[in-house]
Amino acid sequence: MSVASLRLGTRGSKLAMAQSGQVADALTARTGRPVELVEVVTAGDRSSAPVHRLGVGVFVSALRDALVAGTIDFAVHSYKDLPTATAAGLHIAAVPPRQDPRDALVARDGKTLAELAPGANIGTGALRRIAQLHALGLQLSVTPIRGNIDTRLTRVLGPEADLDAVVLARAGLARIGRADVITETLDPMLMLPAPAQGALAVECRADDPDLVELLATLDDAPSRAAVTAERAMLATLEAGCSAPVAAYAELAEGDAGDEIYLRGAVISPDGTRDIRLSRTGTPADAAEIGKALAAELLDLGADSILGPQGHDGLGTQQFGSTE
Repeated sequence: MSVASLRLGTRGSKLAMAQSGQVADALTARTGRPVELVEVVTAGDRSSAPVHRLGVGVFVSALRDALVAGTIDFAVHSYKDLPTATAAGLHIAAVPPRQDPRDALVARDGKTLAELAPGANIGTGALRRIAQLHALGLQLSVTPIRGNIDTRLTRVLGPEADLDAVVLARAGLARIGRADVITETLDPMLMLPAPAQGALAVECRADDPDLVELLATLDDAPSRAAVTAERAMLATLEAGCSAPVAAYAELAEGDAGDEIYLRGAVISPDGTRDIRLSRTGTPADAAEIGKALAAELLDLGADSILGPQGHDGLGTQQFGSTE
């Protein structure tokens, strides 16, 4: 007798379909269960508004509604799209191995960021990236853009290109097989990633223990610990900070076992002010490390870092689509 396919809900973009397909293939390989992709259209997919004005969770609420309604069995999200508040009745059953979380530059003529001329027009959809580009002091002209990866790439590489460069998540480009267009992978010292960038969240209903156990076979403990630290920092800051937030946790071997090294930053939208701190601890204390680093950032005035755009409600709602 054939085994029923599990229904995996996904957005319909090339990136979402690619990463959902990769999770489906991995689950089938691990467990033998067939998986069927079910496309779900989200409010973020229907809107043409700038990403940072759409609001937290706009790319995931429809998927979560479908989970609650039982029309899909589980969903795959770009983890950085998820609100930090937990969703009642739902459970993150797995965080698969994280892709490289760094940002990537795609520029004309193979140029790096330092090789772009003053006044060069660079596009990105994330307020976090805009703020950090301004903070570099390279006299670049930054243009807010949105759209899927291919749409953004045509702004630089297409016959009607109108930008000198774009900044995208390296993970997204890699997942759709377009890493070849990257002209520079940006050092986190220059461009600290968004919390949970490059990570996926595999979510299902909490009252389905068999599926929770099945999906847990995809979980990667180091990736989960890093993301937990970054998102705990973000969640703590959201209560008192409306400036762009960046975080990057790395796991390394320490004298007494594995350690987490978490870097966090709060940057004014115009790039004129920033606070950057780091903290270390054990993977078991990932959430506490993130909370403690956020508390230190707030003590140093993170909630007062507001640029000219700081009062228009952008807040930490900067994490649109991974694309």
